[in-house]
Amino acid sequence: MAFIEFKNIGKKYAGAEKKSVDDFNLEINEKEFIAFVGPSGCGKSTTLRMIAGFEEITEGELYIDGKKVNEVAPRDRGIAMVFQNYALYPHMTVEKNIGYGLKNMKMPADQIKKKVDWAIDILGLQEYRNRKPKNLSGGQRQRVALGRAIVKNQKVFLMDEPLSNLDAKLRVSMRTEISKLHRELGATTIYVTHDQVEAMTMADRIVIMKDGVIQQVGKPMELYDHPVNKFVAGFIGSPQMNFFDVTVTGNNITFADGSTFALSESVVKKLAGKEGDMILGIRGEDLKMDAANLELYKESRQKAIITDTEVMGNENNLYFQFGGCQAVARVSKYEISQVGDEIEFVFVPSKMHFFDKDTEMNYM
Repeated sequence: MAFIEFKNIGKKYAGAEKKSVDDFNLEINEKEFIAFVGPSGCGKSTTLRMIAGFEEITEGELYIDGKKVNEVAPRDRGIAMVFQNYALYPHMTVEKNIGYGLKNMKMPADQIKKKVDWAIDILGLQEYRNRKPKNLSGGQRQRVALGRAIVKNQKVFLMDEPLSNLDAKLRVSMRTEISKLHRELGATTIYVTHDQVEAMTMADRIVIMKDGVIQQVGKPMELYDHPVNKFVAGFIGSPQMNFFDVTVTGNNITFADGSTFALSESVVKKLAGKEGDMILGIRGEDLKMDAANLELYKESRQKAIITDTEVMGNENNLYFQFGGCQAVARVSKYEISQVGDEIEFVFVPSKMHFFDKDTEMNYM
């Protein structure tokens, strides 16, 4: 049995027309780092709160370490939680904030000091131990919140968007710290975020949710390379995958603006006879404009005019109108184009995705 198991979990609030979480099924292994991602209102935080026991489970069964916990009080579930707003006691020092939960558990003072000293050391808070929260930066407060969780030595950590209040630079460093902590502590971690970059860089597996329903579960690169539907394809990756309305007839593809080219035999084979109106998806880095690829995939060569550019330092994003919509190519920093330049580009056949027009499921 999995360490945490969700069996047909559902949540419907009183007076609500639809469920906030519907038929949620998932198995999480011991010591695994799982990220729940999705847009606001998708049910990810509600699911986390049901695991913690802060929200009643209205359907299904939840098991932790083989024990059904639907009716188990939060304090008895063996869980530590890190909140988005830190929830620190303003009148207590760093040291006392970290040790307060242990004091409530009636742990001997010498053991509390030992655990608090360990947490302060591992989180780099030595020089701040006697400060109060108002005298700490956002990143330091977040470390204190993490310290309060790790001293309890629980088997499960729940983190609800813990980095959303930090600036971009601090978020990157805190991502590294949390990942390092997870490896050192070996606790099963469930991490809720709306930021797909956090999920991609930190998690062993990602659960993508929409409207309370799991869309896909998989390793980061599985979701990136093999999205099951258009929603997953568009949610994972930055810049977002390009989507074009197209018509496929035999081995020919026609775009909304009349552009057309012949599909490779490998793509036709993958489509397995499917024809008609559909949605073509392709990531920006798979629209190539270097000489080698222009020659290699010359059957799909197209032209466009650059309408905007983003110089990212290590790469450039080039925007242009094609196929009846705005597209973006993600190119190396050495491929420099200016607004108004005409470019030639090709589609990498093996990286093309075709989605059903109605269901938006991936044909490939």
